[in-house]
Amino acid sequence: MEIVFGAFVGFVAWFLLNYLVAGLFTVDQNERAVKTSLGRAVRIDGKTTLDDPDLASTLTPDEHERYTYPQLRVIPPGGPYFKWPWERVYKVSVATQSVNIAYDPESAEANSGGTVLEAVTKDQLNTGLTGQIRYRVSERNLYAYLFGIKRPITHVMGYFVSVLRERIATFEAPPAPAGEIAAPGLATGLSDVSGISINDIRKNMRVLNEEMDRDCKSSIARYGVALDASLITGIDPPEDVEAALAAINTAHNEVFSAISLAQASADQKIVQSRRAVEIETLKAQAEVEPLTALAKQLSDLKGVGGEKALIGYLRNVHLGLFARAKKYILETRSWEDR
Repeated sequence: MEIVFGAFVGFVAWFLLNYLVAGLFTVDQNERAVKTSLGRAVRIDGKTTLDDPDLASTLTPDEHERYTYPQLRVIPPGGPYFKWPWERVYKVSVATQSVNIAYDPESAEANSGGTVLEAVTKDQLNTGLTGQIRYRVSERNLYAYLFGIKRPITHVMGYFVSVLRERIATFEAPPAPAGEIAAPGLATGLSDVSGISINDIRKNMRVLNEEMDRDCKSSIARYGVALDASLITGIDPPEDVEAALAAINTAHNEVFSAISLAQASADQKIVQSRRAVEIETLKAQAEVEPLTALAKQLSDLKGVGGEKALIGYLRNVHLGLFARAKKYILETRSWEDR
């Protein structure tokens, strides 16, 4: 009897230890968790990713059916939580991670050891790209990350690389504002040579990164991974192409410098001409102003005293001139004229 009782107590202790105590779990701050019951993920009834407007808007209409995933009940950080023996807990880190854009999850030797990604520009130049992308697992679509695809990071990197190569192959520099003369790229040491795609990409890295961020927004709906930012930092063509580009840029810089000097000289001459016109205009106004004032004074005098007042004014002016003159010639008439 004691043996049976001891076996029963041992079974109860084993059951509590393996199925009740072991069923307790916690979720760290940078983690999210979901449970499966008998292999089926615990879902929110009747809800899919298409019910999330932000996710649905990143997909084209023909992709809605392909990337429709159920929404799961996400377990937030904290605990302890409990699971039954027939339930399984999947924990996922949602911390932001960084990876080289040339990283290949399936082959460490690919892309020069995961350091340089090759791409072809629109003018058929083979070039190497360097940079990083930041990504994180999105709790808004954990089903796609955990159960939709086998290796999410492989799909995400393949998706990002395909979008990047397509952008490089079709990239065109944005047009300069109307009336603005493009200046050489002082920050990168490049000139504004239109039609050379490598120069256009180098001068517009920020534009390229922004376009990549927009194009990759659907990665959450596709794979449950959010690409927070892409930072393409370098584009390096082969050495012979780089030498040719350097020669073209040098020639363009010389031409641009000559144009700038000529424009500066022309602007200076225009300013000097405007100042000369202003000076001569002021001189003319200074000469005309006394005459205008005298005419107004004579007009007022005539209005008050008539013609006799003007004759008297002229006599007084003559007397004043005689007083200031050192010599003057007086005309006399002969006796015959008298």
